[in-house]
Amino acid sequence: MAGLLLSYSQNMTSLLNWIIRNNIDMENMMNSVERTDEYCVVDTEPVTLLAHHYERYTSPQSRILQLRPNWPEQGKINFVNVCVKYDSLAPPVLHGVSFTVKGGEKIGICGRTGAGKSSLLLALFRMVPFGSGVGGGSIQIDEVPTSALTLTELRSRMAIIPQDPVLFASSVRFNLDPTGQATDNELWNAIRKSHLETFVTSLSDGLDAQVLEGGDNFSVGERQLICLARAILRNSKILCLDEATASMDHSTDELIQASIRKEFAESTVLTIAHRVDTILDYDKILVLKQGRVVEFGSPGELRSKSNGEFAGMLQNP
Repeated sequence: MAGLLLSYSQNMTSLLNWIIRNNIDMENMMNSVERTDEYCVVDTEPVTLLAHHYERYTSPQSRILQLRPNWPEQGKINFVNVCVKYDSLAPPVLHGVSFTVKGGEKIGICGRTGAGKSSLLLALFRMVPFGSGVGGGSIQIDEVPTSALTLTELRSRMAIIPQDPVLFASSVRFNLDPTGQATDNELWNAIRKSHLETFVTSLSDGLDAQVLEGGDNFSVGERQLICLARAILRNSKILCLDEATASMDHSTDELIQASIRKEFAESTVLTIAHRVDTILDYDKILVLKQGRVVEFGSPGELRSKSNGEFAGMLQNP
């Protein structure tokens, strides 16, 4: 009898282990369900009406207004006393940032680590909150406050080339034109302008060649050039680069810089620079330090300041 009890108790231990493991697995898998449910109940962003900058949809029953198709026409950007916090209880990462960028100007943004460079672009795309109750100030593009636009409207009118190129598990065609609105001629034109023609033609399926998640079957330089071709295809009036060439070799860096100077000659370009020597031919340099604008002017003007922040970065990169 004692042996039988011991035998059953061992089986019971194994059964309990199995139950516990399955409960743990179920709890882990339910995290995704919980997050999906959380996103399902998030309030939909309200449609904002700003009549004098919008045109009405053709349907007379529709009360939704939209931006003019060619907005922004100039690409003028105006930051007014912008303060940014990542959390309402956290300290600000941007403190009263104010500056104006004229349409078509090329602006280099630099500063030491933690200066707030990336936060500046995140605020422009409204990826971090600012304004009443969170931070403060306003950002305007061609006199239109970005807070008056839906996120889709705002972000669809600008282009960005990030430091870590974003590619999706699909085809080269899809990664260049996710909406499927461009013709093959337009796609190949953007490919040629971004110096990708030789690479794409070498692929067995050309534009329909498969791209792995994150572009793992391409090199970093190839992924970045695809992002450049995507930006060229969109023909945006505002282009932002967040240390886009920081992790690539010198030759690829030069290709991207040359393409940007040529293809976005009439566009406003904001570049967060990893190597300050790449922005010496820009119209103006914006220098950030601890979330504040400490210098803003032409490269020649800032280089001439013997004790200036920009001059110091040139001497000690």
